[in-house]
Amino acid sequence: MPNLNRVLLMGNLTRDPELKYLPSNTPVVGFGLAINRKWRSNEGEQREETTFVDCSAFGRTAELINQYMKKGRPLFVDGRLRLEQWQDRESGANRSKLSVVVENFQFIDSRGGDARDESGEGGGEGSQSHDASNAQARQPVAAPQTNTHQSVDEAEIPF
Repeated sequence: MPNLNRVLLMGNLTRDPELKYLPSNTPVVGFGLAINRKWRSNEGEQREETTFVDCSAFGRTAELINQYMKKGRPLFVDGRLRLEQWQDRESGANRSKLSVVVENFQFIDSRGGDARDESGEGGGEGSQSHDASNAQARQPVAAPQTNTHQSVDEAEIPF
């Protein structure tokens, strides 16, 4: 039976990104997303719930998110779920948590500014897309990318 582990989320950062480096000198950034859902109950009452999700990204993706994002800014992420498991030091109980490993992301320009896609034409959506390898922005990812990292010119960043 085939498996699929893909998550698409759009929300606002709950805290400023935290950039760290692995022993291999690979950048890794951690941040939280708040995703709001609104609906009307059976009684006709307007309801709202917020889901908080921890996310991490690696490599150039981590550097870009750290450089351009801050608490409160909207972000679209495409990634995969990862189960983290550990043993609580105080009680010795087994603990676990689901988080998202970001493989692609898209800046969401909340100002509705003049975003440009990589061809230099207006994006019209106020957003800029980047995948984990920083190649072929705005292209859906059907399989893991094997391209090497490419540098991103600051002119490509929409803000």
